Amino acid sequence: MTTVERVRVATWNVNSVKQRVPRLLPWLDQRKPDVVCLQETKLADDAFTALLGSELGDRGYEVALFGETQWNGVALLSRVGLTDVAVGVAGAPGFPHVEARAVAATCGGVRVHSLYVPNGREPESDHYKYKLEWLAALRDVLETGPADALVCGDINIAPTDADVFDPEAYIGQTHVTEPERAALRAIQALGFHDVVRDRWPTERIFSYWDYRAGMFHRDLGMRIDLILASTPVADRVRAAWVDRHARKGTGPSDHAPVIVDLDEAPDGDIGPVVPPPSSPGAKKKVKLPQSK
Repeated sequence: MTTVERVRVATWNVNSVKQRVPRLLPWLDQRKPDVVCLQETKLADDAFTALLGSELGDRGYEVALFGETQWNGVALLSRVGLTDVAVGVAGAPGFPHVEARAVAATCGGVRVHSLYVPNGREPESDHYKYKLEWLAALRDVLETGPADALVCGDINIAPTDADVFDPEAYIGQTHVTEPERAALRAIQALGFHDVVRDRWPTERIFSYWDYRAGMFHRDLGMRIDLILASTPVADRVRAAWVDRHARKGTGPSDHAPVIVDLDEAPDGDIGPVVPPPSSPGAKKKVKLPQSK
């Protein structure tokens, strides 16, 4: 398949696509992404199509879905082609049934994966073990996949301590444990590049902020939404950033979109987070809202 140039790729955990319609459609019109990976859609496929099928079609998007009622759910939107659609991760466990957490397709010559990795809940819990086994199965799938590939989504892992507002606040929590990070490194070892961090190695960058305790306004977040690019695709990256504006205002998701521009950057190489936060972050120790 011929490679399509000038492609904008975005990933966004919308935390219920039904609730986010008033934000999603204007955002598509503003940012004009060519490929969009959505997570936590929380809709069965027929309900998603009934809700957004005509709106997305009018904007030129083909759609691949893997949804379920109320929980999980992923989608892949493309206006640069959408072929060889695959749902799920071959060999991955269920909890107990197979959950709607992965959809992949070839878009503009690139194999794109939209992923909603299991949360893990608590270290050493059954859900945590499920998360690690799911990631191991994903690695096996990626190892035998095409050379041009993008892994996009809510990975539910902060790659390093630099990707959380305060490492001490996360002691005893998931998303930051060594086994989780090792599972992510195993995927990167296949030749996948964390393009946002590679481009901005020392910057404060988050993509998720808890709704509670004013975490967003104080910029107390985590970077758990990632775009990982195989080397041929990473070489095409011209901009990589978090669209923090989409986390502001009325009725936002608790995640912000991550955007990567291939071959050309229509907005320029504008920085790691757009717009930058008004608060520099906590100046004193902060407990996570879920901590007792």
